[in-house]
Amino acid sequence: MHCDTLSEIWRGNVQSLERNGLCVDLERLKKAGAKTQFFACFVNASGTGGDVWERAWRDVLEMTELAYLAEGEEFHLIRDAGEVEEADVTGGSIICPPDPKTGSSGIQGVLTVEEGGVLNGKIERLDELYRRGIRLITLIWNYENCIGSPNSLDPQVMERGLKPFGIQVVERMNELGMIIDVSHLSDGGFWDCIRCSRTPIVASHSNARSLCSHPRNLTDEMLRALGNKGGVAGVNFYSAFLREKDGTGESVRAGLEDIVRHMRRMLDQAGEDAVALGTDFDGFETEALPEKIRGVQDMDLIWEAMRRSGITSRQIDKIAYGNVSRIMEEVFSFQA
Repeated sequence: MHCDTLSEIWRGNVQSLERNGLCVDLERLKKAGAKTQFFACFVNASGTGGDVWERAWRDVLEMTELAYLAEGEEFHLIRDAGEVEEADVTGGSIICPPDPKTGSSGIQGVLTVEEGGVLNGKIERLDELYRRGIRLITLIWNYENCIGSPNSLDPQVMERGLKPFGIQVVERMNELGMIIDVSHLSDGGFWDCIRCSRTPIVASHSNARSLCSHPRNLTDEMLRALGNKGGVAGVNFYSAFLREKDGTGESVRAGLEDIVRHMRRMLDQAGEDAVALGTDFDGFETEALPEKIRGVQDMDLIWEAMRRSGITSRQIDKIAYGNVSRIMEEVFSFQA
């Protein structure tokens, strides 16, 4: 449900979505048997002035244009519920069915925005993003914006809820059929989304706070509420969100067992219909990925680790594809 690959390409770090040296490209997604990948238009707007947000808005629009340039016979961006294709998923192996138009298997892409501050208080921008194919918005990143406050080690910041404009954003996203993403949001903002949204919400790339106390992760209570809402949380592969720091305060590189440990906790608290894959590929340095994981080409190792841990084939199917597919269909087709 989340990668920053498109943003890295837009910054000029690599040349192609088809083939590159990052964690995600279309060639390796297809070889790995992937069906759908969410691509974030991420901006780091490290400031609060209007000029910063206006520049960030223009950057997001450029990223959407870049994504459509990559469309072709084997890559298509999903825009409505009717385009969410069924996948043959068995024990974590996702088989891409042939495209009826081209006869070849392809990758579905979902465009997202990571940093709702680009709206800059202008609700009509949601309609513009929707027209451009954006179907999920991560309401906030690491800075306060017009919607609300970010996760924080400061309890007072964590208690802050959505701003009045943030409530309007949630309501309009419901009307348009856009997925509300609470990853990076304060705890208070999370609870406001639970209360205000008429559709399921997601935490596209967040883990279990009971296993790793980073404020980016979700408490057990939050996981239960997300599951009861019909929502989904995508497991993040960033080591700092998977394992606590060591006795010296240094981050520790996670392993496959840590990914599975969080999955099992999330299954226990939120239910098997509420767990998915977030990865956060290309959102941080590769050295912070769990051992043996370099990118989408290594997802078979995840499936095998899940099977060894006792996660059932039915649960693996749901985590691999089923739960996110359901969310997409429910939200994209929602009638206000």
